[in-house]
Amino acid sequence: MFNYLIKRLIYSIPILIGITVITFSVMYFTPGKPTDMIADFNIKVTSEAKERLVALYGLDKPVHVQYWNWLRRVVVLDFGSSFKDGRPASQKILERLPATVLLNVLSILLMLIIAVPVGIYSAVRRYSLLDRILTVIVFICFSVPAFWVALLLMIVVGLWLGWLPISGLTSFNFENLSLFGKVLDLAKHLILPLIVSTLGSFAVLSRYIRSGMLDVLKQDYIKTAYAKGLSKKQVIFNHALKNALLPLITIVGLSIPGLIGGSFIIETIFSYPGMGRLGYDAIMARDYPVIMGIGVISAFLTLLGNIIADVLYSTADPRIRYK
Repeated sequence: MFNYLIKRLIYSIPILIGITVITFSVMYFTPGKPTDMIADFNIKVTSEAKERLVALYGLDKPVHVQYWNWLRRVVVLDFGSSFKDGRPASQKILERLPATVLLNVLSILLMLIIAVPVGIYSAVRRYSLLDRILTVIVFICFSVPAFWVALLLMIVVGLWLGWLPISGLTSFNFENLSLFGKVLDLAKHLILPLIVSTLGSFAVLSRYIRSGMLDVLKQDYIKTAYAKGLSKKQVIFNHALKNALLPLITIVGLSIPGLIGGSFIIETIFSYPGMGRLGYDAIMARDYPVIMGIGVISAFLTLLGNIIADVLYSTADPRIRYK
């Protein structure tokens, strides 16, 4: 296993380099220049000033020189200064990181708490009335667009009923609240984004768990466990469930980039101050250092998630061995 991890890490290096090339190329060949957002909306900016601005950000240099200068900074996690306000892009990313991690960790936990029991029950009680009802609910959750659910909840729960806030992470008077009041206020702001971010993932994961459990329950060693006199509970949780966790490991491993990258749609709709909202604002402002910083971090976490998933595969299923 150790040799396999070393090989995977070595193989990841050229992949990361390729990702940086693609990320930089997409930004470089995008129509327009990032300085256009600064200069075009100010009638006092002359053509000479625009040229000096381009030279200031090093955009007048050959493409390979710009890429090399950017790559040297990326190695030390320096993504340059934001074109929008001049602040370090890494600092802006770190400021939004806690909010995104909080939302996505809670979303994954809620997804597991709901999806795993639903998937197990649907497999064990296959074709029962409750299984059919759960199947309908799951397919509805999977089919409805996240932005539509978000807008519907905002209108009904937030505006019509006034039960929950519909934007931001905290209220304006957050600093004046007691400790319990701050926790309650934070929880109220998280409920709607948490519901929307969990729906689709819950639906997918529960179906994977159900399918995996159905395949495992047909295996001969399950019949042998029943023949030995083990109870149904022991067979399901001690023998079947562990071998049906591979889809769960895949989903959780691929969810790691989302822990940092956030959700553009959900965070933008709810004005949630996370990485997704930061990325959306950066795209709208052509803030290339921030965009490329988020892209590189997400790509790195995707590779890391795949490696972690491979390690967990061998832990969940002893038949899997890597050389």
